[in-house]
Amino acid sequence: MSPAEAPDSVVRAYIDQHRAAFLDDLAEWLRIPSVSADPNRVGEVRRSAEWLAAKLGETGFPVAEVWETENGGLPAVFAEWPSGDANAPTVLVYGHHDVQPAAREDGWATDPFEPTVVDGRMYARGAADDKGQVFFHTLGVRAHLAATGRTAPAVNLKLLIEGEEESGSANFVALVRRHADRLAADVVMISDTGMWAETTPTVCTGMRGVADCEISLHGPATDIHSGSFGGAVPNPADEAARLVAALHDADRRVAIPGFYDGVVELTERERALFAELPFDEDAWLRVAKSRATQGEAGFSTLERIWARPTAEVNGIWGGYTGPGGKTIVPAEAHVKLSFRLVAGQDVDKFQATVSEWVNAQVTPGIRAEVEFRGATRPCLTPLDHPALQSVVRSMGRAFEQKILFTREGGSGPAADLQDVLGAPVLFLGISVPSDGWHSINEKVELDLLAKGVETSAYLWADLAAHWTAGQPTDAQASAGTN
Repeated sequence: MSPAEAPDSVVRAYIDQHRAAFLDDLAEWLRIPSVSADPNRVGEVRRSAEWLAAKLGETGFPVAEVWETENGGLPAVFAEWPSGDANAPTVLVYGHHDVQPAAREDGWATDPFEPTVVDGRMYARGAADDKGQVFFHTLGVRAHLAATGRTAPAVNLKLLIEGEEESGSANFVALVRRHADRLAADVVMISDTGMWAETTPTVCTGMRGVADCEISLHGPATDIHSGSFGGAVPNPADEAARLVAALHDADRRVAIPGFYDGVVELTERERALFAELPFDEDAWLRVAKSRATQGEAGFSTLERIWARPTAEVNGIWGGYTGPGGKTIVPAEAHVKLSFRLVAGQDVDKFQATVSEWVNAQVTPGIRAEVEFRGATRPCLTPLDHPALQSVVRSMGRAFEQKILFTREGGSGPAADLQDVLGAPVLFLGISVPSDGWHSINEKVELDLLAKGVETSAYLWADLAAHWTAGQPTDAQASAGTN
């Protein structure tokens, strides 16, 4: 019997036997209020990192270290457990140990930093986002060893657990670059994600990137009288309105030339997989606090928010906005735009494309300045990637049902890891929308948490059995590329 075929009953029995102690340990960690955005809790974030490093050492990781970040930032945790097998792939698990602010007076039914179990749910800040989903790997790897008879994981297992994710990951890229050699991996596993629903387990295959900019339009040196000069000189506020109006065509496609260059288009298989999800558009609109859907013609709502690039106007202002009237031609106006990017778009080229478009749009006599504030690259894992197939098989074993596919419309540090390490990014999470990330009464479903443990327990042996490090996907093999 191969390690990947170890009986599920052995894994489940081990998890059941150790579940109570596992939850006690998780509750102890959740009591540490590691709020990275609160300067008064810097010490708690450090205590959280030290607690996790110690617990990973107890789990069996021979290396478990607290890593400092630059600029006086908050610490991350790195752990490593080599397989010992020559051809074993290397997996880097990413998560974060910092949490959002929370206080009882915000409306919590219980103390957010005193974990409380009610009806099979554990309520606490960080229960789902992200301590619970980081911690299930500790019991998962022990169940993996118990079921396979190994003394080390079937893969070279590494963990990087960040301490600043909830406050913007300001020092994360620098941390990854500084330790790129030690973080080197064949695949990155993100355990800071979720599923479609409790009864619909899913695997995310990608996230969009994001870039945002502010456009400043300058006209007259000062505000000038609209009676004396209006209609005879260019008006920056008018130019801002024209610029925004020109951003999309009649089909709601972004009208910037070259915007779609390189976009990886959805395949018919991917569109069919999205369509399998039990999506209720009316319910989605209620969550969106909106009355109707709108977007690029020819695509469904899920396709628009997961797999298509977008341009959004985040703000537009200029001139006089006080009470009453003020008859002027304003000196300047401003527009804030954000762009969600998908796989295949070149972020650096994209920024140049937007700047060129803005300058081509404005009237002579208007000076335009375009300031970008950095960008996060998109990430996408092909459906045929052997590591993704291992995630799907392992999750299917745990949940005993078909696993469907999603993507994420937002962005996160996953793309930074892909960018610096050059490794594909996969997602493994068991959180559901009702868990209340960043909200009051955050919780985790304990039975789903156990399914996360079980998935993790199956995953490492499945990866080792079905994937050799550096193995190309089917699509790459047929194209003759690596």
